[in-house]
Amino acid sequence: MKLARAFLFGSILGSLTGCLDLSGDVAPDQRDLDDTADPAAGELPKEAFEIRGAGAAATTAPITYHGGPVMVGVPNVYVVWYGGWAGNTGTTIVPAFLQALGGSGYHNINTSYTNASGVKVSNALKLGGQATDAYSRGKALTDYDVALVVSNAVNTKKLPKDPNGIYVVLSSADVNETSGLCTRYCGWHTYATMASTQLKIAYVGNPDRCPTSCAAQAGKSPNGNPGVDGLISILAHEISETVTDPNLNAWYDAQGAENADKCAWNFGTTYTAPNGSKANVKLGGKDYLLQRNWLNVGAGSCVLTR
Repeated sequence: MKLARAFLFGSILGSLTGCLDLSGDVAPDQRDLDDTADPAAGELPKEAFEIRGAGAAATTAPITYHGGPVMVGVPNVYVVWYGGWAGNTGTTIVPAFLQALGGSGYHNINTSYTNASGVKVSNALKLGGQATDAYSRGKALTDYDVALVVSNAVNTKKLPKDPNGIYVVLSSADVNETSGLCTRYCGWHTYATMASTQLKIAYVGNPDRCPTSCAAQAGKSPNGNPGVDGLISILAHEISETVTDPNLNAWYDAQGAENADKCAWNFGTTYTAPNGSKANVKLGGKDYLLQRNWLNVGAGSCVLTR
């Protein structure tokens, strides 16, 4: 759900980086939402995946188009492993998931969304690259810090500057995102302009930090890593929202819910994975427990595949 109406942050971020303009310029008449982002506290306008128990978005209201762009072609997902990930199996589980996501029946749900010219979001996605960042902004991140982590990865050429990329910062369980990780949200997405190039940015914290708020299941999980398996469900949520509403002004319903918001924490029919955990999707030979996504066909519905 939208946490704040968007407005311009260039003057603030420009003083920090000289090239990063944090933006979220949604026209005021496009969303009737509270302006809760506090620039002085390092907060940005963003769409966030709310914690468990926060209340599911209404699934009956239609999702409608508000004129903004969608991501077409083949978006590249760039992962920044922030904090301490050494020895965590997530560094192999997440890339395997991303490599299998593009072309899957799950990601194909997003092809039910188009831009103003009728061009569909494609069922294509690639893992474009990965970088590590060992606490360059400390263990307590603001939204601005997350954006600066991306800016640093691009400026140091760890990752390319890609206008059709999605830059995902994944933080380890000892890192807090101070605008509301575990209390208001489990992940979010926004966008920024860096040296005249717009970058899409997403953030997901490791649910091991707060399993009851952000993990899909505790104890057991399909890939033997409950925190990362929970992170993957949130990551799938943020990717689906980014490709269909990258500038926060394309597809959402009357309550401000984007496609994945409308199915938040809704897993549908599950099966038992070999290790006894619950799963509902198999991609690339691996089992995952993913939230469903909103298929924009007819009246619309939450589904796992198209």
